[in-house]
Amino acid sequence: MQAKDVMTTVVATIGAGASVQEAAKLMLERRVSGLPVVDAKDRVAGILSEGDLVRRAELGTERRDGSWWLRLLSLADDRSAADFVKTHATRVGDVMTRPAISVTEATPLEKVALLLEKHRIKRVPVLRAGQLVGIVSRADLVRRLAMAKPATPPAAGDRALRKRMLKALGEAGVDTTYLSIPVSSAVLHLWGMVKSRDEKQALRVAAEGIAGVRRIDDHTTVMSAMLRGSMGGL
Repeated sequence: MQAKDVMTTVVATIGAGASVQEAAKLMLERRVSGLPVVDAKDRVAGILSEGDLVRRAELGTERRDGSWWLRLLSLADDRSAADFVKTHATRVGDVMTRPAISVTEATPLEKVALLLEKHRIKRVPVLRAGQLVGIVSRADLVRRLAMAKPATPPAAGDRALRKRMLKALGEAGVDTTYLSIPVSSAVLHLWGMVKSRDEKQALRVAAEGIAGVRRIDDHTTVMSAMLRGSMGGL
């Protein structure tokens, strides 16, 4: 799927010249945690989020790094000036985060999710020819997940099911050296040892994700640290 398949098209926006208080009221009215900041041609200049408004002089939450002369003697960097602007400016354009990380309508959802995770942001504007046409937020991805229908299990014999299981374990990084995974009448039997509780959990998740498996019989155990050490020395 692509960004256009999940994006919200009715987007609350605000101009750079608006006041911070107006932006805060709009967020509350529209029940959103962030606003794209746009110009007269709907081009995105930045993003104003709740995170940009957490530290504010009006709230008494601005950073206080001591007296000005101590900062001068310590040769503080320009961050103090930037922090002052962020916490005291009254216009959205001075407080917003820029540049805005954006995507196009054709951006794959995998890349959208990666951007949200990598930059620790909650939303990305969707642009068409440089203009805002929508927005994709974490909530949009969760909503699409809730609407997703389970895939129809493909017909498969025991050998094919076992092959899928081994492939899933490879993707999960589970060591199968001490595992035996026979499949009989679509029942997946798990025998042997795994190295950690995380591996045992990954083993279960992988098994539950194999379409066509009728039942899972898990008889695996987690090997002790002492046993892992002795096997490592062989």
